Amino acid sequence: MNLPRSLLPSLAALQAFEASARHLSFTRAAEELNLSQGAISRQVAALEQSIGVTLFERVRQRIVLTQAGTAYADDVRETLGRLSAATLNAIAFKGTSGSLELAILPTFGTRWLIPRLPDFSQRHPEVTLNFSTRIVPFDFSREPLDAAIHFGDAVWPGAIMHRLMGETIIPVASPALIARLGIVSPEDVLKAPLLRQATRPRAWGEWFAAQGLDPERALNGPSFEQFAMVAQAAVAGLGLAIVPRFLVEDELKSGALTIPIEQPIESKQAYWLVYPEQKKDRPALKAFREWLLVQEEG
Repeated sequence: MNLPRSLLPSLAALQAFEASARHLSFTRAAEELNLSQGAISRQVAALEQSIGVTLFERVRQRIVLTQAGTAYADDVRETLGRLSAATLNAIAFKGTSGSLELAILPTFGTRWLIPRLPDFSQRHPEVTLNFSTRIVPFDFSREPLDAAIHFGDAVWPGAIMHRLMGETIIPVASPALIARLGIVSPEDVLKAPLLRQATRPRAWGEWFAAQGLDPERALNGPSFEQFAMVAQAAVAGLGLAIVPRFLVEDELKSGALTIPIEQPIESKQAYWLVYPEQKKDRPALKAFREWLLVQEEG
């Protein structure tokens, strides 16, 4: 159900309310918006009257959000953020393909995507790419993002998905650690802490199972948020890491990491380009999609 346009609050009223809710002060909201305290108070009062809901309670010369006000503030803040992003994107067009707000996995972005971007920039100088990092799926309707690069299954409600590539998973460690612990067989892996990436808690268990070992034995060791941190911890000798090979090629070439047991496994999941169906025809997204889908894994 949509409100008649005549009943929709003004942008000025919503800005006054959001700033007041964030600061819990009409005075500080007025300073932020370069208005008088009285103007802010009148805007909020008019907003409360127009929607018929009390948004603030006045307690000992302070303002406190009501329960309805707290929920409304979250929604208004999100709406203003999306409006701001949309306006910036419209400005960025200037007759060209515009900008693309892209969510990427941190290590995938720095080690695979960004080194390839000079080619995209050369081919599409009219497109500006803006990056955010996300390590888990999110709701596009609640984020000012146009697309994401995601690792996982082919499931993202309300979105179109294009498979980019799979990955080969390998155990790696510093040469010094391998020599010190005498790691030469899958069983020997248990001599060291097992380093893992937080969103891949079953990776070591899957590798153990592929070697005919009990996956439940692969539970010891610290967890890190990003693969770059896992790799660095392995280089420092903190334990053995289980990682996608293409993310540690530099360390393997330099000798900072080595593969103690040549028993790779293929991941059951994959990397995907994901975006909302309603944005599929945006020029910037179409240019990036067409370029990305012909990139090689190597």
